Amino acid sequence: MYHRCMALVEVSSVWKSYPRRVGLRTEERTVVADVSLTIEAGETLGLVGESGSGKTTLARMILGLVAPTRGTIRIDGEDITRASARKLRQLRRQMQPVFQDPYAALNPRMSVFQIVTEPLVIHRRATGLNAGLNPRKRRAALRARAVELLTEVGLDETALNRHPHEFSGGQRQRINIARALALRPRLLILDEPVSALDVSVGAQIVNLLRHLQREYGLTYLFISHAMPLVRYLSTRIAVMQNGRLVETGEAEALCANPRQAYTRQLIEATPELPAAPEDQTETS
Repeated sequence: MYHRCMALVEVSSVWKSYPRRVGLRTEERTVVADVSLTIEAGETLGLVGESGSGKTTLARMILGLVAPTRGTIRIDGEDITRASARKLRQLRRQMQPVFQDPYAALNPRMSVFQIVTEPLVIHRRATGLNAGLNPRKRRAALRARAVELLTEVGLDETALNRHPHEFSGGQRQRINIARALALRPRLLILDEPVSALDVSVGAQIVNLLRHLQREYGLTYLFISHAMPLVRYLSTRIAVMQNGRLVETGEAEALCANPRQAYTRQLIEATPELPAAPEDQTETS
């Protein structure tokens, strides 16, 4: 059973607005309105809502990619809305995204080795992979780490010299997950990570995510429009509609007894996710 502990993410009264032209006037379009939530270390918070409800904008603010119009966001107690560029760079090692489209998120010109080790190269001082190593030994250390990461997501060393177009959609998403794990983050932001995949392949990826969470004590923000999927993976659920949080609660309790008609509509709108064995992987 999941037990509450300290909050890793604290979002307090966050708003995000963008200017837009209406005739000769400029007006503000509010995308996220007065959202407050917490994500506790080791849990999965499911963020669910229709397309355009503000889920991805909120996730981008938590990652520090978009600044909120007002409000505060704290990661492990640090206010990222007021953090210096150097401090934000340090905090970003602790939180990594996995995006919706597994192909668009990968550089087609890079090999899997280059993709998976890119975070290690960028943050080489933090990872220690350049400390006292000549180029040959450093590359050997990077290769060993890449093999370890691929093994964790159900791929093997033969993938290292291949390119994204040589893989299926599910395998590409495994590569994305391996890259996200490279810096051993505490928080993964999973933005519709299976919506571009076949249903059975998506089930395999979800089971992989469950395994990785148990193995490494990861914290997830899992974003989706599919309530049954969110219910399966999450410990708590937050429901967004038109930029606002309309309902939050423990996953099973909220799905069994939703208070809002909108939440009931989300539950009824999508089929159940079929089960897949945790060790099942695709062939290329």
